Amino acid sequence: MSATPADPASPSPAPVTRGGEWWAGVRALAPMLLGVVPFGLIYGVLAVNAGMPAWLACAMSAIVFGGASQMILTQLWSAGTPALVIAFTVAMVNLRHALYSATIAPSLAPLPRRWKALVAYLLTDEAFAAMTRRLGDTGERARYRHWFYFGAGFSLWSSWQLSTLAGVLVGAQVPQDWPLDFFLPLTFIAIIVPNLKHRAHVAAALVATALAVACFGLPHKLGLMVAALGGIAAGMLLLGRGHPTPRRSPRKEPAA
Repeated sequence: MSATPADPASPSPAPVTRGGEWWAGVRALAPMLLGVVPFGLIYGVLAVNAGMPAWLACAMSAIVFGGASQMILTQLWSAGTPALVIAFTVAMVNLRHALYSATIAPSLAPLPRRWKALVAYLLTDEAFAAMTRRLGDTGERARYRHWFYFGAGFSLWSSWQLSTLAGVLVGAQVPQDWPLDFFLPLTFIAIIVPNLKHRAHVAAALVATALAVACFGLPHKLGLMVAALGGIAAGMLLLGRGHPTPRRSPRKEPAA
């Protein structure tokens, strides 16, 4: 039996290119910008109303580039918290990025150091969610996977810088007695609640919430650190109970 010839009319797959993967990363992150842009606007307004200079508020977005840590830093700044406590708190909040880095590091191993540094700088919660879609790529798609990472990270970075700048410019016109800081917990609730998919996640959120309320009166906003550490401990404890270590079966001696 002769082999059936390929249909010449069937379309061939589009070639994988650097530009195509970059735009694919931009498109993958585009839906998430609906939450990123308002978040940046609120940060810019709160930073100016907290007494932070406009240039410093914008520099924070370029250097720290982390919405959660920038929001917390703004609160600590307005409370007159010592710089050492601020640095330690921001470092704890951003500690999750070490887990993100460990996840995508194998896919970046063949790349030069400049690419690793660029992707590491652009790595955020939303960008990581988009990047994980390409961890299993093979062939040409794996060869240009870092361009997908670059497109996803850059689209979020540029949107965050522009929204922060807009918030800083608007913040000068917003009365300081407006309770805009009320939107901070609402924003975090909107980010966290959809991701509570395991009982350990729920336990961590509930324990952290209870400790944050109970320790609200601690100086220098240290209640945030107590709540974070308590939530992590509760989640890890429950997660460990849910996945017991399997016992080894007794070793059998080979028959003579």
